[in-house]
Amino acid sequence: MSVARGLILFDIDGTLLKCGPQVKAVFAGVLEEVFGTTGAIDSYDFAGKTDHQILHDLLGPSGVSPEALETGLPRARALYGERLERDLDRDRMLLLPGVHETLERLRRDPTVTLGLLTGNWQVGARIKLGRFDLNGYFAFGAFGDGVMERRQLPPRALAAARLQSGYDFSVRETLIVGDTLLDVDCARAHGIASLAVATGSASEESLRGGGADWVAADLASAALPPIAFA
Repeated sequence: MSVARGLILFDIDGTLLKCGPQVKAVFAGVLEEVFGTTGAIDSYDFAGKTDHQILHDLLGPSGVSPEALETGLPRARALYGERLERDLDRDRMLLLPGVHETLERLRRDPTVTLGLLTGNWQVGARIKLGRFDLNGYFAFGAFGDGVMERRQLPPRALAAARLQSGYDFSVRETLIVGDTLLDVDCARAHGIASLAVATGSASEESLRGGGADWVAADLASAALPPIAFA
């Protein structure tokens, strides 16, 4: 009899932790230095977007050409990583309820594989997780480097899981955990189940309305995994 397997892919911001306004300040400083403008960053909604998309959304309407953006992007990403590592203050961050307990329990489950599915550039994702010693739970993931839409991330995560584990997870064996409507949308676009936690800016009602398969107030109150994987 074969053992059921499950792949659980976690978002970071708003799902595992919150950084507060300090990351936006770092991002704005980098954009100003590299591109000469921050665009309409003060009114922009970052939730669920990939960092690559955020650059295009902010800088395109401000007159930065797609060619100039792509040329400057490697420098912007490198500067962002350097400054985030230097300036990100753990004391101004929040580890959300139940995160360590949930991840530790899942890591001990031999039928569960943990990964990341995040719009963050990989360098930023690892720095944020490192402030709470969470990197050890995630050997692989799909990140926002070069990805315009979040819907592009699930196939990348499945490919990374296959390389890491040697097992080819199906969409029926996969669960995406996030806090935004875009997390839910990217799961639904690929026929993957989603668990949405209302620890970001979206309410439980809006997450249910967006089609999340399961909704919880936070990870502390969520039964993970909520289903027996196929």
